[in-house]
Amino acid sequence: MSIKNISIETIGLHVGEANYARQTSQQVPYKKSGVLTCGGISIFGDCSSIGGKAAVTIGPPDSGTKLPFTDSLYVLGNTGQIGNTLQYGDIDLRGNQKVSGNLTISGTMKAGFATWSSSIVATSKLFDIKHPSKENYRLAHASLEGPEIGVYYRGRLTKSNTIELPHYWKNLVHEDSITVSVQPIGVTQKIVVMEFDNEKITLSGNIDCFYHVYGERKDVDKLKVEYEGDTIMEQGKPK
Repeated sequence: MSIKNISIETIGLHVGEANYARQTSQQVPYKKSGVLTCGGISIFGDCSSIGGKAAVTIGPPDSGTKLPFTDSLYVLGNTGQIGNTLQYGDIDLRGNQKVSGNLTISGTMKAGFATWSSSIVATSKLFDIKHPSKENYRLAHASLEGPEIGVYYRGRLTKSNTIELPHYWKNLVHEDSITVSVQPIGVTQKIVVMEFDNEKITLSGNIDCFYHVYGERKDVDKLKVEYEGDTIMEQGKPK
């Protein structure tokens, strides 16, 4: 049945059963503006390619209407969503966003000059926190940059001539990339690196010193330090 150009001057129009304007815990009061309920499936716009996908299916205007827009839905005011949301296509968010739970991104995320994927790519990397000892001050530090994807291990060595590296270094660090710096404590000491691998470093003499050990990670591709182009690359792969 097709009804054209109909005007119903009533405060309520209900299609199907039940009358959800009266049978819900939060009853919708009849007002001058009227109430429309539908207990079945409602389809708005041109949904011929997908049919009815949910209780309410909304598509773009039919091409025959010659409207100056093609948007399917525009909401003015606040909206509330209960349950899961599945989105196909791009989303353009404007204004402040807040995520109360966990956020999982399976692809790449970009924010300003930084890109997150398997690693962070940025023109600079820093943290900014409330100052731990000065009221109304902040503390900012920047990351030290270098031509490798490196890790370090530091500490103090006393009453021993062997620096035991973390157990995971064996599978994390290229053995031939390891370097060590030592600083004697208390008195001048002749400290020599006798041998090393990615499990331990053996020094000479009776030792009391600070040490820094550096190594390059082998679980990821080597960093491509210089490359041709004007766009950011990550691990040698175009962004």
